[in-house]
Amino acid sequence: MKSLFKISALTVAMTLSGLASATAETLRVGTEGAYAPFNSVSQDGAIEGFDVDIGNAICAVMEVECEWSVHDWGGIIPALNANKFDFMVASMAITPARQKAVIFTDPYYYNAMRFVKLKDVDLDDAKPETLKGLTIGAQQGAVSAKVLDDWFADSDIKLFPKLGEALMDLESGRIDLVLASQFAIGDWMNDGVDCCEFVGESFLMDGTVGAGIAFRKDDAELQARVNKALKTIMDNGTYDEIRKKYFEFDIMSKPGYVSELFNQ
Repeated sequence: MKSLFKISALTVAMTLSGLASATAETLRVGTEGAYAPFNSVSQDGAIEGFDVDIGNAICAVMEVECEWSVHDWGGIIPALNANKFDFMVASMAITPARQKAVIFTDPYYYNAMRFVKLKDVDLDDAKPETLKGLTIGAQQGAVSAKVLDDWFADSDIKLFPKLGEALMDLESGRIDLVLASQFAIGDWMNDGVDCCEFVGESFLMDGTVGAGIAFRKDDAELQARVNKALKTIMDNGTYDEIRKKYFEFDIMSKPGYVSELFNQ
């Protein structure tokens, strides 16, 4: 009878465990997958990077299962609003224009932009007057593309679907400079690239308040839950452990705005 009881108890426990697993909340998380070191897809198909580690840490605090998917940057906000996934961890800068379409958490880092140039291009700084007539690349739909459109009308602007394509054109000498996240460019240059170097200072677009996690406008409750979990990982040291895997420096320091740099 004791053995029978033990088997019955074990069966009940396994059944309850299975039910708990089956009823665990699953949230779908979207990212781009082409923006190393923040988010990328490895050769074996794994989605990885700083954004992914942050998202997984948030999911662990929330005690939910998170399923990741990748989406082209140009259509990532429409994909979110079309319910392709529940929220987005994709290094998206919080801007007034984007806040009309989605809602965000508090910033989880400040993604400053900076120019990178071919070493053969003779420049000491990177301002509208010094880049006149030069060809500058940026990712289509990125904040950097708007900065170029607003401030560098006398340069030849070339936009690319993915940042990696712009950097490939730069390395091959087909364009003179690229404007993008200083972190993404730094990661690219640290991977054995010797053609190029930073020029000018880093900056944020006016109105940008850092990179945030995005949600549909009618998902304020989920936004609040994720924001609370984000604060938890920042307070308990998990955030800083993740940050140190990718960056040796503080990424929560806020740089100056573009107007402060170019209006001098």
